[in-house]
Amino acid sequence: MVAMKISPSPPVSPFALPTVRRFILFRVLFNARFYYPVFTVLFLDYGLSLEQFALLNTVWALTIVLAEVPSGALADLLGRQRLLIATGMLMVVEMAIISLVPLSSSSLVFTAFLINRVLSGLAEAMASGADEAIAYDTLVAAGLEKEWPRVLDIQMRLRHLGYIVAMTVGALVYDADTVNRVLAWLGSDLILDQQVTMRFPVFLTLILALGAWLTAQGMRDPARAPGQDLTGSGSAKILASLHLTLEAGHWILATPMALAVILVAMSYDHVLRMMVTMTSEYFRIIGLPEASFGLIGSAIALLGLVVPRLARAMVHRFPPLVNGVLIGLLALAALFGLTLFLPLIGILPVVLVFVAMMLTSFCVSHYLNQLADSGHRATVLSFKGLAFNGAYGLIGIGYAVLMAGLRQRVTAAHPDWHQGLVEEAAFRHSLAWFPGYLLLVLVLVVGFLLWNNRLKAR
Repeated sequence: MVAMKISPSPPVSPFALPTVRRFILFRVLFNARFYYPVFTVLFLDYGLSLEQFALLNTVWALTIVLAEVPSGALADLLGRQRLLIATGMLMVVEMAIISLVPLSSSSLVFTAFLINRVLSGLAEAMASGADEAIAYDTLVAAGLEKEWPRVLDIQMRLRHLGYIVAMTVGALVYDADTVNRVLAWLGSDLILDQQVTMRFPVFLTLILALGAWLTAQGMRDPARAPGQDLTGSGSAKILASLHLTLEAGHWILATPMALAVILVAMSYDHVLRMMVTMTSEYFRIIGLPEASFGLIGSAIALLGLVVPRLARAMVHRFPPLVNGVLIGLLALAALFGLTLFLPLIGILPVVLVFVAMMLTSFCVSHYLNQLADSGHRATVLSFKGLAFNGAYGLIGIGYAVLMAGLRQRVTAAHPDWHQGLVEEAAFRHSLAWFPGYLLLVLVLVVGFLLWNNRLKAR
């Protein structure tokens, strides 16, 4: 009698797969940065100016632009795990640099932050696409690819739990008065000044960086297609990487749905992200104390427990066009609300900014992973990152130019005002430009997509 061979049944849950669990943990550790609630003021307290802050973030975005697609192609060719391990190491180094830099020289501080921004950009580029691709392909190998929205849902909710902890703790340990009160309550006579406590969020993020690096080492690439792993000389690897990049780029241009998803999401993302980087300055102007920034950030991060579930329902219930329109209306409402600078109630437009960003992130990940094949998935996702960060870099440059012009106009109109009043007035005027800018970008993007579709139809 011949014994029947019974094949093992696939896991009933995607979270039974170790790589999927590690993907979620990696996302939490990589993104929950303790200095985010004081992002702008941290740079300023280290001795940098607002212009240097804008320049450094432009360098960060341009680094991602230059490294995004090549890193995605290398992830598809050499293995996603290798790039994720390198990502974790880069995060460790970038945080160690600004943790240890002395404040004795302004040029040294600027150089340290410049290196930090370059390494951070490289880390972002190398993680972008590679982490999602390794997780999604792990699901495909287990026959669970339809569970991807569920994985995204849980990943985003846990990531925002990490935000809540990081935002709350980061703001508290940054504030010298709060730290000294806690030390006194513990019976210590130690008194710390702001130049010491401002590094605490950076030290804590360094610890998370070590955790991300260790987590990446436990991930495993699923079985790869024949010929997908590279062997041979360095030049052969570079040529194969370029070939894969061109293939993925051609596929995006030839796939109207993929092109539309990337360009429309890019339109929302770069404007909303610009708003997020300036929330601490916005909160100051509407009269909120700095100690509250972390608590507000934590409260907003609580939305991360709800919005992914909403996004999951949206992608199942509505077509992409409807979801794109809904997110656009939400983004415009947020931008118009910010221009009012309402005391206390002014927090609500910031909430809408974060909700629109979360919905954009979920939808673009869902649609692109659904459309792209395994051999090009990381590269396609890297093209998405290229578009997002290229647009963010350009808006950063444009904003710096806009602020310089507005500052001159305000100074000319009010020569008796001190620098603080000039900066506040220029900032208020600058936000009024954003709703119109987003509408213009959307008109151009939709016009290009319609023209491109007509061209293909001929």
